[in-house]
Amino acid sequence: MRAVAIHRFGDPSGMAMVEVPSPVPGAGQVVVDVEAIGVGGVDAMIRRGTLSAAYGFPVGIIPGSEVAGSVTAVGVGVDESWIGRRVWAFTGVGGGYAEHAVAVTLGSAGPVARRPRTRRREGRRRRRLAHFALQHAHFMAGDSVLVRGAAGSIGIAAVELAAGAGARLVAVTTSSPERGERLRELGATHVLDRSGHGDSSAPATVDVIVDVIGGPEVPAFIDRLAPNGRMVVAGMVAGPVPVDFGERLLNSFQMSRSFGTFSLDTVADDAKARVRAAQFAAAIRGELHAVVHDTLPLEQAAEAHRQMDEGRVFGRIVLTPGRA
Repeated sequence: MRAVAIHRFGDPSGMAMVEVPSPVPGAGQVVVDVEAIGVGGVDAMIRRGTLSAAYGFPVGIIPGSEVAGSVTAVGVGVDESWIGRRVWAFTGVGGGYAEHAVAVTLGSAGPVARRPRTRRREGRRRRRLAHFALQHAHFMAGDSVLVRGAAGSIGIAAVELAAGAGARLVAVTTSSPERGERLRELGATHVLDRSGHGDSSAPATVDVIVDVIGGPEVPAFIDRLAPNGRMVVAGMVAGPVPVDFGERLLNSFQMSRSFGTFSLDTVADDAKARVRAAQFAAAIRGELHAVVHDTLPLEQAAEAHRQMDEGRVFGRIVLTPGRA
């Protein structure tokens, strides 16, 4: 089968099409005939080599963690009724940029789910991440919220979820006024530039910050927390947080600010399944939106990554394998 592999960590030119054997499902697994692949920020971090030292990703890894398609084969312990089902599947940290992908079922609570009949089917995991990141920050109706890096799929989901759940205001950081206007259509009330400035009517501090960017500017955003404010970093596309970021918290000790990180790996499967089902239903009702920036053929995966690196993507890019 055709797939895209990372032959050299760094810029997108290190990615290339390869021919590899089609996967065979192991116990508890299914094989998905892939129709659509979500291109995510984690894919870019793996490709750049940002996570290689910590997680041991090898040269030759096939990136991609989120696919949609139809089940064509099942492993031991999986009911054969899965065959032919149209599904959304989480493939783990890789394996998605391919014509066929493997995912674990783990029953109804697992990372493979029946796909509802909606036009947009990408971004399911990102919406769940946004939901649990807000929950991790103890978000409540009436809170003021700042979403840092709101033009990506996680950020867009956080904006819609916070606005829909009764946030008093939803401020966003983004790279252009045009993106800001699109975010206003999705629920944002204040649009800031990447440094967190640019709207004189925006509050100086907020109750909750959801940060999907990370990097060296995190301490400056800690200063934007109100008394008892909570900041959760749910992504690090700009790189690691400075090791001395805690000084900002200690310097404002009497404001009782809180800082945390969040990963979906800490959420139980049954809780993820419940939220996934609720969000599928909300998408069908038109309350949540999968914003697709562009759809490209699989062989243009490197171009998709170039667009992400250049900050041109609003929402996410979807790859389609097609068939030779």
